[in-house]
Amino acid sequence: MRVIVVGFGVVGQSFAKLLLSRSADLYSQHGVKPRIVACVDNKGSAIAPAGLDLQRLLDAKKAKDTVGAYEKNSSKFDPLQVIENVDAEVVLECTPTNLSDGEPGTSHIITAMRTGKHVISVNKGPLALAFPSLIELAGYNGVMFRFSGTVGGGTPILEFAKRCLKGDRITSFQGILNGTTNYILSKMEEGLTYESALEDAKKKGYAEAVPSLDTDGFDAAAKLVIMANWVMGMKVTMKDVKRTGISGVKVSDVKKAGERGNAIKLIAACDSRRLDVAPTEVSKKDPICVNGTLNAVTFSSEHSGQQTIIGRGAGGMETASAVLRDLIEIRDTIFER
Repeated sequence: MRVIVVGFGVVGQSFAKLLLSRSADLYSQHGVKPRIVACVDNKGSAIAPAGLDLQRLLDAKKAKDTVGAYEKNSSKFDPLQVIENVDAEVVLECTPTNLSDGEPGTSHIITAMRTGKHVISVNKGPLALAFPSLIELAGYNGVMFRFSGTVGGGTPILEFAKRCLKGDRITSFQGILNGTTNYILSKMEEGLTYESALEDAKKKGYAEAVPSLDTDGFDAAAKLVIMANWVMGMKVTMKDVKRTGISGVKVSDVKKAGERGNAIKLIAACDSRRLDVAPTEVSKKDPICVNGTLNAVTFSSEHSGQQTIIGRGAGGMETASAVLRDLIEIRDTIFER
């Protein structure tokens, strides 16, 4: 399968490394032989119809901070031109999440679909802002749209809900969808103030220099929207989420909750009527009450009751493994046709 990679940051590079290390068993176990035929970042591009040399691509990015250094005389290409003009079966969208207007990821995805290419996205922005229309566009163009890596990183939260609970009806779900805020709140349980816990999260690389995407609940809200649409069949966007971040949580609040046998967690919740993200007291005996950077989601279904899935919610290699799952699924579906 020929793949165009748009965006070559942590996830894109991790995906290339994963292909390098697993190429033999991917073919022997799954019959899939992915070739990256084009790669674009914000400074340049590399194109090779027979497939790029992945180690050389990684070395070029490391040495010059752009895949444009892959060839000596490489010129910068517009990502949309690459998506339109390079022959490939799949486009992997790995540009940074933009929850303001979803760009440039939304344009990349739309262009790929309109040119008959399947799409895998790890970019939450387009899905959080335009999920229903993107699903409709994929159906109209007869292509597959997969996005396992947008929720839960390498933990198969979306697949668990869609496949393992197939035949049952999920009535609601709630959980911890953001590892950064969970780490901060876990540290506050140990006695750190919000400010000190946030600084600690920054030092460990869990929080960005400008962490409001996480701490104000935007990231959790984006993931909640994706899950509500995919799992519950809703047609919602970010504007439908009632959102409160964790910056107002005090150590005294955490301590009082602890005295009641509870912990304060940033909980994203969905039933058929509402979407909420807010700091919430959770019993320490509840399976979703996990600490550190873990994510956890409990699904409530009509017949099988409550089921909880727990795992690491972020990380380049973890998210790259979700991309690989999506790629194998697309390949299997094409083969079945």
